[in-house]
Amino acid sequence: MKLLIKWLLYATALMALSELHPGIKVAHFAVAMSAALVIGLLHMLLRPLLVLLTLPVTVLSLGLFVFIINALLFWMAAAMLTDFRVDSFGDALVGSLIYSALGMLIDSALKQLFPPQ
Repeated sequence: MKLLIKWLLYATALMALSELHPGIKVAHFAVAMSAALVIGLLHMLLRPLLVLLTLPVTVLSLGLFVFIINALLFWMAAAMLTDFRVDSFGDALVGSLIYSALGMLIDSALKQLFPPQ
């Protein structure tokens, strides 16, 4: 149940992001749901490998290169889906930052609703 609610909230965050930032377009809620799923899978599968491969650059940049990795994964998700569009890498960077901030709010709210047992 918690996973389904989280997925719906992340899709809603993507819809809100498309309204907030003009460089990101989501056609409708079903696309937002599939985009949230693809972004989640990319973060789960590719992000650890990319962070490991770019560890020296990440250390030298004091961790700021992780933002670039997140933007690349956000942009990659948009490239994989037809009705989810990100205009440029700058839009992907801003979009991934806002999406991550909204995700932290969602995770915090879900921890309050579903306390660990």
